[in-house]
Amino acid sequence: MKIFSIAFLVVALIAAFVYGPGAMRVYRIMHLYDEDKIANNFINMNKLFTTSEPIQPSSKAKPLPKSDKPFSLPSTFYFEDKDQDLNAALKHFKTDGLLIIKEGEIVYEEYFNGNSQTTRHISWSVAKSFLSSLVGIAVNDGLIDDINDPITKYLPDFKNTGYDGVTIKNILQMSSGVLFNEDYADPNSDINKFGVAIARGTSFRDFAKTLTKDKEQGTYNHYVSIDSQMLGLLLDKVTDMPLREYLQMHIWEKIGMEDEAYYLADNEDVDLALGGLNATLRDYAKFGLLYLNKGKWDNEQVVPEAWVDASHTMDLPHLQPAAGDDLSSSDWGYGYQWWVPGFPNTDYTASGVYNQYIYVDPVTETVIAKISSNHRFTSEKEYSKAAHVAMFRAIAQTQ
Repeated sequence: MKIFSIAFLVVALIAAFVYGPGAMRVYRIMHLYDEDKIANNFINMNKLFTTSEPIQPSSKAKPLPKSDKPFSLPSTFYFEDKDQDLNAALKHFKTDGLLIIKEGEIVYEEYFNGNSQTTRHISWSVAKSFLSSLVGIAVNDGLIDDINDPITKYLPDFKNTGYDGVTIKNILQMSSGVLFNEDYADPNSDINKFGVAIARGTSFRDFAKTLTKDKEQGTYNHYVSIDSQMLGLLLDKVTDMPLREYLQMHIWEKIGMEDEAYYLADNEDVDLALGGLNATLRDYAKFGLLYLNKGKWDNEQVVPEAWVDASHTMDLPHLQPAAGDDLSSSDWGYGYQWWVPGFPNTDYTASGVYNQYIYVDPVTETVIAKISSNHRFTSEKEYSKAAHVAMFRAIAQTQ
């Protein structure tokens, strides 16, 4: 086995020399999630891949207040018809950081696996929920006329592609009808082909143009990460600035984000809108608190309240979660780039692969931000998602 590994490494290094940085990025992607590397990789993405110019801390950066009330995590949570050990679950799912806000104050904050208050951790698809907020702001500012407009009204170069005529709203709700396989465990899936193509130098835009139609738009909820990248391209166009600058101006600056952040980017310096945001756990938690407060921060309506509400409202049958209270169901509800786990349909979450979360429960006024490096994710995806909701709900009920 050691001889094989050394031989593979030699071949990879030769390929990197012959074919350039793209081959090395392919090699890095192949080993990004190795058990002994994943935690360190997730806080050092800027050392592995091309990144954007940094998003600067707010000029009015201010830490969230810490509660002086005693708080302890519950020892157990109810899942799969029995009480489960919460600390054991946090360890199993390779928790890198956990921050809990109740009634606007931090009641719990812990870091593991080399993480700290200032490490910037990859968000993966949690970034989609940030993206959604920016679309809502652009609509409110009149830069997008109507989310029922076809995206090709603003991006005409996508005519005669899978996105021709697809509405912005259907893209927001992962109902574009575009053919796409998002299975990370399948080496031949579209999402894995996307990663390899980008590593070899294909632009996000050019890859999106290769996708084709599969179903009638607005009739079927099918998770397509490139839908989110299309929203990023839309914002680049209508705002006439990179996504990172719009995020800095309308979110980072206005809610007093404490730390620098950055996006992964392609060779054309386009931000990876679908999952490339890297930030600190505290700043992820602040974004959750913004949504708990219905888009308002220090008496300023940063994200329109109606947009916040619509973001976790499932207004068509195909967006609804499965009936009943079975958390193990993979059929979660979906809004504007936010997930609704199901009964009782009052809480909602931003969710990223390998168990990244920003969980919001308006009933108990709780926000939970969690970063993770769960190398088992592809083999226990639905199990881990369901377990996290059960954990979060137990924590939210804790006084």
